[in-house]
Amino acid sequence: MTTPLQEALEKAPVRSAAAKAAATRELFVFKLGEFTMALESTYVREVTRSGPLTPLPRMPSYLLGVGGQRGEVLPVVDLLRFFSRGESTVTERTRLFICSHQSWTVAFVADAVVGLQRFEESKIFPAPVGGGDLPIEFLGGVLVGPKSSAIALLNLPRLLAAARTRAVSR
Repeated sequence: MTTPLQEALEKAPVRSAAAKAAATRELFVFKLGEFTMALESTYVREVTRSGPLTPLPRMPSYLLGVGGQRGEVLPVVDLLRFFSRGESTVTERTRLFICSHQSWTVAFVADAVVGLQRFEESKIFPAPVGGGDLPIEFLGGVLVGPKSSAIALLNLPRLLAAARTRAVSR
């Protein structure tokens, strides 16, 4: 005689290695300069147009200033400047994506927002050691996008911690 638990286990689908490999991750994908970047979608609160920014004196160049969003004053970060890869040009088409992690809420500049996309875990690779266009300490990996394009997967917690440290140590 079998118990109800044993019957349920017999009927339950077996999760094979192939099924585990097909696991996906939802990422927020955006373009900045020549780069296509992504980060975990759970960090992104909203996307908005860039409004007027108030520059702050004696701040690092990557901190473009602060902007107001729904009654909240947010620092606006240019990742190209942060990575020493040029600078973003803020236009009417520029978008800000607002990210939150722990007690930090920051707006980042994007030339274009691709949107939310699901990627198979098997298409996410470790960040290249000793090479690449972006500093490895801020990469959570590299993934293969459409048409075999490379997408840099950013590690937002590390990025925010470094931005904070750099701003405070000035």
